[in-house]
Amino acid sequence: MHGNYLYYLSQVPHDFTIITRPGNPPGYSALGTGLPWGDNIREVPWDRVRNEDFDCVLFQSRDHYEIDQYELLSAAQRALPRMYVEHDPPQGHPTDTRHPFQDPDGLLIHVTPFNALMWNSGVTPSRVIEHGVLVPEGVRFHGDLARGVTVINHLKQRGRRLGADVFERVRSQVPLDLVGMDAEAMGGIGEVRNMDLAQCVSHYRFFFNPIRYTSLGLAVIEAMMSGVPVVGLATTELVTVIDNEVNGYVAIREEALVPVMQRLLKDPDLARAWGEAGRQLAQERFGIGRFVSDWMAAFESKTAATHTNLGRQRA
Repeated sequence: MHGNYLYYLSQVPHDFTIITRPGNPPGYSALGTGLPWGDNIREVPWDRVRNEDFDCVLFQSRDHYEIDQYELLSAAQRALPRMYVEHDPPQGHPTDTRHPFQDPDGLLIHVTPFNALMWNSGVTPSRVIEHGVLVPEGVRFHGDLARGVTVINHLKQRGRRLGADVFERVRSQVPLDLVGMDAEAMGGIGEVRNMDLAQCVSHYRFFFNPIRYTSLGLAVIEAMMSGVPVVGLATTELVTVIDNEVNGYVAIREEALVPVMQRLLKDPDLARAWGEAGRQLAQERFGIGRFVSDWMAAFESKTAATHTNLGRQRA
């Protein structure tokens, strides 16, 4: 699940095992060749997992936690320290939804402070580990395309929550390209290989985030890390990242965003200045070193009492 996030998580110096099923159904896909996976991450078929030795179990979806663990894991594995990384804010009631992972001995990881604020974590201890990202070495803002770019997978299918209607309205006023899985369904470019995406985005004058309600997307942070200014809706975590007319621009009203985009299209030097400020912030807040340190501490907090080996842990 969440291929890019898994790649960044695999920068933590522990051993990771992912579960696969034939046909690569959601949540059980093979690693593939789109990212430069290290030797600390490997695949195990679903019917062999119970024979493996782990130090902890890390969940990323409700079905895996509520259903699949009882089919796939042994009783001993289910008794191991358990953690759950939550990638999204509540999809039900935005403030009163109790998280499905209820375990006073577990640890719930939220990827943004906004998620932690909105979820009712119940009896489960929780902490925030903000994203950490890497972009290929040497990727820097070019801005030679007088267009904006939006990066969202399956935008047409995911609809209003991800801002499909907002994207369409803004695109009627400003030249915008859509990149991501099934982007062709909305007249977009389509999917770009993971390791080529940052270089692709770096050629656009700005990155547009039309999403109404989600966590802070990795694509936004990766754009910032590449020096591309971000324009978007002033919702969820994005308002804590973008400082208007310093490293980008956010507003609730679409009509306030369009003139800003038009300014950036006419003024590549302004786009470059905002993008550079965004790159500096991204390096400070979303650097991979801080991310790795936070995850090391989280794993240690849950496994230290049951595992005294100072070597690599296995999740």
